Amino acid sequence: MGTFPKFCKLVVCVFDSETRIITLMRSLLFSFFLFFTVCNDSAIAQAPSSFFNEADAFFGTYVANGKVDYSALAQNSESLDRLLAIAKTTSVSTQDPKSYQAFWINAYNLAVIKGVLEAYPIESPLDVSGFFDTKKFELAGSSVTLNDIENKKLRAKFNEPRFHFVLVCGAIGCPPLISEAYTPSALETQLQRQTVQALNDPKFIRLKGSQVELSEIFKWYKEDFVTARENEIDFLNSFRREKLSAELTIAYYPYDWRLNSKN
Repeated sequence: MGTFPKFCKLVVCVFDSETRIITLMRSLLFSFFLFFTVCNDSAIAQAPSSFFNEADAFFGTYVANGKVDYSALAQNSESLDRLLAIAKTTSVSTQDPKSYQAFWINAYNLAVIKGVLEAYPIESPLDVSGFFDTKKFELAGSSVTLNDIENKKLRAKFNEPRFHFVLVCGAIGCPPLISEAYTPSALETQLQRQTVQALNDPKFIRLKGSQVELSEIFKWYKEDFVTARENEIDFLNSFRREKLSAELTIAYYPYDWRLNSKN
């Protein structure tokens, strides 16, 4: 009878050892899970400074006079792909509104160029089915369309009509793309400069007798330019050097959807 209790103790020890091993393995697996989660979060939470630096170099190289050198990019898209890879893992927050806005403005303009290049050569961004509303881009840890960026990431969060003069849809009818990145420190100056430039451009704001012809941007996004106390003319005059008469009637000229290509 003395052997049986010893055997029981041995069995208990074995089970106890197995339990401890299983517990240890679970602890190790949990530790590895936490490690990779933290590493992954760190990758997504990259600061946007490198993105702005790379974007500034990119726009300076491939954009001139509002036109994009798509033919050069079609031969070598490495710099754009690298920049979009940075944008994919960049983290921005509305708690830092200037960084947030600057990031998404640049991201929109870069995504447009990427979308064009994937179908290049084309004559218009509209040649690509779903270019604005279904084609997805991986940016700042989310999968978004161009319309998502404009309407959900920017317009829905900020009352800022000047966005319309810096978001460039890839068409000649858009206000021009600039050969620099939008940056947090310069954003206010850049927004104001591009808006003033567009609204004083006689090709963009067209005076014809008693009528002023506006880009269809003002029709599509009328709610961004008109308030209970301000109409389109009031909005234009807040940026124009030569003020428009309040008696002018408003019309809209057809949008020019031809590609904003250098060649």
